[in-house]
Formats: sequence, structure tokens, C-alpha cells
Amino acid sequence: MKPEIQVLIVEDDPMVAEFNRRYVGKIPGFSIKGTCGTVQQAMAHIQDHEVDLVLLDLYMPGDHGLEFLTHIRKLERDIDVIVISAASDMKTVQKALRLGAVDYMIKPFEFERLKKSLTKYRDDRLFIKRQEAINQEDLDKGLLYRDSTADSLPMPKGLTKTTLKVIWDHVLQNTNIEFTSEEFAQQIGISRVSIRKYLHFLKDVGILEHELHYGTIGRPYSVFRLDETRKERIHNYL
Repeated sequence: MKPEIQVLIVEDDPMVAEFNRRYVGKIPGFSIKGTCGTVQQAMAHIQDHEVDLVLLDLYMPGDHGLEFLTHIRKLERDIDVIVISAASDMKTVQKALRLGAVDYMIKPFEFERLKKSLTKYRDDRLFIKRQEAINQEDLDKGLLYRDSTADSLPMPKGLTKTTLKVIWDHVLQNTNIEFTSEEFAQQIGISRVSIRKYLHFLKDVGILEHELHYGTIGRPYSVFRLDETRKERIHNYL
């Protein structure tokens, strides 16, 4: 079981902090480590607790939120920050990004925007942890230009979104499990030839991993597995 990402909420408004806590609780893979109402409290908190990600407001009593972001960088701690703030001037946005914020959300925001941000952060983190070294193509596809890479690969002629959705739902039911086109054909009731086309399409756009397995007799057969770090690419096709 993958360890959960430890989240610290730094927000002076108790109601907003509670909303953020509930929102984060709805997204798999995250655990709230604590809530702080001032920058000074947050600085003290990270001294005594392991934190992976901070959801940081900027307008705080006392020190400005950017002071906390600067403090983290000076400590050279492996802590990432997503800014959630009413500050919308480009000078502040630029400064936060230059200090290493991985995302910047302007209040008020919708839950879906936070979900998208946290999901991408989780997938990027998983992708990075699985790599020791990487070539440029995999770096571009897996992290830097994930969405644009997927957009440049239209669905092949003969494939439909409706059938792709049916097959994708079965892929999600087989997370962390290897499967074959023959197994999916039996489960879904679509021909093995058609299933194979869709699975190879998902392989070509980087969503599925693919291996050839060799039995004791007969020809080798294809085995597929979902690549959790790249599954968000499916949204470019459904």
C-alpha cells in the first residue's frame, strides 16, 4: 500500500480551513497532518512533523504567506506548496511560482479545481518516485508535457469514445492487476480483435504498460497494466 501524502493546511479562516480539510479528505492518497492559522505556527509545525505538501493562504495575520514559502526554501526541506489565495495580482503570482509553488489557486475556487491540482500532484509524485534515471521522451510524456502529448494523439479511425469508455471502466476495475485482451473480451462481450485495438491504443498514448509473456508452449501473449502516473491522459479522449 502506497504511503499517503501528508498535508498541512495553513489558513487563518477556520471555516475555509475546514472546507479545505473536507475537500482533501475526499481525494484518495492524502492525509491531513495539521492545520495552522499563522505563518509562525506553520514554521513551528514543520520543525516537529513530517509534511509533504502545504496548502498555503497568503493573507495571514502577522507574516505574509510568501514568508513561509521563502522559509521552506531556505531550509531546503522536501516540502511542496500549493498556494490558495485571494491574491490575484501577477506580481504575487509570479513571486509564489518563482519560490517554487507547484500550483496557484485563486479564491474562491471550485472543488473540481482543487481535485485536479491534487490529483496531478499525486500522479507526478508517484511518477518521480518510480524513476531513478529517465530519457527526454519519457520525461516529456510522463511529467513535463503530459497533456499536450496526449492531445497530439487523436483516436485512430474505427475507434469510438463509447466503446473506449466501456473498456476504460474495466481497466479501472483492474488497477494494479495484469490483464489480457482475451479476459476483457469475455468480461465485456466485445470481440477480442476489437478489444486488442483499444488496449493497444491506450498503450500507444502511454496509459497502459505492455509486456509479452511466454508460456511453455504456443505463441507469446500480451499482458497489460494501468500506469497510475499517466491515467489522467484518458480525459483527453473521453
